[in-house]
Amino acid sequence: MSRIGRKPIQVPNGVNVNLDNNVITVKGPKGTLSRELHKDMKVTVEADVITVERPSENKLHRSLHGTTRSVVANMVSGVTDGFARNLELVGVGYRASKSGDKLVLNVGYSHPVEFVPQAGIEFEVPAQNRITIRGIDKELVGATAAKVRAVREPEPYKGKGIKYEGERIIRKEGKAGKKK
Repeated sequence: MSRIGRKPIQVPNGVNVNLDNNVITVKGPKGTLSRELHKDMKVTVEADVITVERPSENKLHRSLHGTTRSVVANMVSGVTDGFARNLELVGVGYRASKSGDKLVLNVGYSHPVEFVPQAGIEFEVPAQNRITIRGIDKELVGATAAKVRAVREPEPYKGKGIKYEGERIIRKEGKAGKKK
């Protein structure tokens, strides 16, 4: 039995959960999220508790059990608290700024790179070398952070680039000199 899949999900006050066949809609103070779940997973909503059950011990059902529970729990958490991903810019002259709601990155290219946020995503630039990406959909926040990081991934020799906050870059030794 999945340890994660067995845990019930507590629904906080102010959050409404609607289940229509295999489409779950979670509405809260920060917004609304909707997602279609796998047709075999049995999701039940009773008062302020959501439970996920699997129909059999089939390998597919076992793998979907914990995943489905985590997805629903992230939806509930997203509409109440939201999610954020922090990025750091490392390098001389590397900086980020906001122009309207766009994110503008100067990371060593001949031109600035602009990002227009998708619906439900918000960029914050608390300092020139820090970016915070916020939203209610955990999957979308993570995907957007990965796209921003992909503009200039950290390189292993000097560590320059865009990295996640707290990410440890494994360094390589530089080229060895000639021996005489």
